[in-house]
Amino acid sequence: MNRDAPRIKLRLEYDAPLVLGPGKAQLLRLIGQLGSISAAGRRMGMSYKRAWSLVEEMNAAFAAPLVDSSRGGAGGGGAAVTPTGQAVLRHFDALERLLRDKGAADLAAIGALMKGED
Repeated sequence: MNRDAPRIKLRLEYDAPLVLGPGKAQLLRLIGQLGSISAAGRRMGMSYKRAWSLVEEMNAAFAAPLVDSSRGGAGGGGAAVTPTGQAVLRHFDALERLLRDKGAADLAAIGALMKGED
């Protein structure tokens, strides 16, 4: 076990109901980069149905959708992260940085209390 490099996985649980964690944040990032829910899902090793379900869950929980999508077909479909989705990602990333940076001493203290490698 490497006590020098703990991993922080932020998981926000809302009564909406919504759990927003690193997986959904990564899905949003990839949709923004790739312009496609299916491509983002494939990149993460999940089916389109699963990726779409997560997008619907996030869109339903917020006052404005996080992802705007258009149907496929002859002209092709696509998806984009909305300004609300971009704001959610910015705040999520800021919280992760805050925990990592401001919590460094606490993380080190917890690590120091752990069993060492034998």
